[in-house]
Amino acid sequence: MGRIIIFAVCAAALAQTAFAAKPPVFSLAWSEYPSWSAFGVCHETGLINGAAGKLGSIEEKWGVDIELKEAEYDPCIAMYGAGQTDAVCITNMDVLNASLSRPGVAILATSTSYGADACIVSSAIADVKDLKGKKVRGLALSVSEYCFARNLQILGEDPAEYTFVNMDPGAAALAMQQKQADFDAIVVWNPFVLDTLNQRKDCHVLFDSSSIPNEIIDMVVMSESALQKPKGKEFASAVADAFYALNKRMADATTRDDTLIALGEKFSNLDLQSMRKVVQQTKFYATPEEATKLFDSAELKDTMTKVVDFCVKMEIVAKKPVVAFGAGATGNLVFDPAYIAAAAAKP
Repeated sequence: MGRIIIFAVCAAALAQTAFAAKPPVFSLAWSEYPSWSAFGVCHETGLINGAAGKLGSIEEKWGVDIELKEAEYDPCIAMYGAGQTDAVCITNMDVLNASLSRPGVAILATSTSYGADACIVSSAIADVKDLKGKKVRGLALSVSEYCFARNLQILGEDPAEYTFVNMDPGAAALAMQQKQADFDAIVVWNPFVLDTLNQRKDCHVLFDSSSIPNEIIDMVVMSESALQKPKGKEFASAVADAFYALNKRMADATTRDDTLIALGEKFSNLDLQSMRKVVQQTKFYATPEEATKLFDSAELKDTMTKVVDFCVKMEIVAKKPVVAFGAGATGNLVFDPAYIAAAAAKP
């Protein structure tokens, strides 16, 4: 009888130890975009196992369980805003509204649009002034309209004198590809840019996001409350670590093409040649040094002032969110390079 009791006690103790050692689960919502599809490839390569309860090598290293939630971009934003995911892949503009009700921390910069967002026009448009009186279609109150307005400002034009009409980017691109009447100008992003230019050889790019580098920033943002959970900081560091591990594969000549092909399969099923173009137009912050330089720059503060002012003017946000910078800063949205640094420091 005594042996049975001892065995039962030992079994219970072992079970309790196993339960205590089970790593906490944190979720990351991501949608198809070159630098965000990286997390889907991380799952395929074993760096991350996106299913809760299973661990990849990076998760084992940091002692966290990363659950990947793939969805379209808008549902990802909604999921994060509703508190249904701990972190989300999102742009520096689109996160502002959610940050008013759910303060967040930008834990990682993944890329910047460098031609991936473009104003495509028909041969009837030779100069920006030719757009006056024309309908320019694209997703309103988004990075598309921001890219459009900023380029007009750079060219010395007043955005108020131009007509930007709200339309789903996929539908706008298709209408232009089909040469529908009154579709002389659209503002869309990849893969719609590449698709439209491939289908319409008579169309050209009037201007694009290469004129505003580091203004449209693709990021991973984690809620402040999730970051404060036990091992929340380790999760943030693990996300950065996985991203840089994949970028090392892209930098290695022996694995670059295979990695690009894998990214292309996640990102609208684009082939290798198309993905080579895509990653030129979507510049990855491929190393911790590049991302840290961005987060610590005066340029970022200036950019966020422009972005916030644009969002307030366009009534994308109900009020001006507080944007802060650096470890220990407080605000609705904080850019903190600490987790990038932690990933770089742990071999």
